[in-house]
Amino acid sequence: MEIKIVENEQQLQDAYSVRYEVFIHEQSVPEELEIDDLEKEAIHFVGYEGKTPVAASRIRLVDGYGKMERICIVKPSRGKGYGKELLLFMEQIAQEKGMKKSKLNAQTQAEAFYRKLGYETISSEFMDAGIPHVTMTKVL
Repeated sequence: MEIKIVENEQQLQDAYSVRYEVFIHEQSVPEELEIDDLEKEAIHFVGYEGKTPVAASRIRLVDGYGKMERICIVKPSRGKGYGKELLLFMEQIAQEKGMKKSKLNAQTQAEAFYRKLGYETISSEFMDAGIPHVTMTKVL
């Protein structure tokens, strides 16, 4: 997979297409919750297999944290290590932007995945868009 920091409208639309497929179509997240008013302040990422977008995410720099958000891989491309590859790339960019810690709200079904990558759970379970989540942090 080739990961790109979004630099143009086509790459942004590619990232949104992955997010739509995973969150809106697969997980039934309402569109108005998925695409929000924080898009403009975020650094967006898109991952490609050849010319096909298969992964997406964004980072916001909030309160000294790199806030890792909207991390997703399309179903046919899961199990190839792309989630780890994308998150490590995001962490590198957060560090380059001066962040010492990262934070994310993980779906509970992905909590073990993030734990293996050094994240610690710091909250009790809560619901977001009808899906159970926990907040997790990592020192970069």
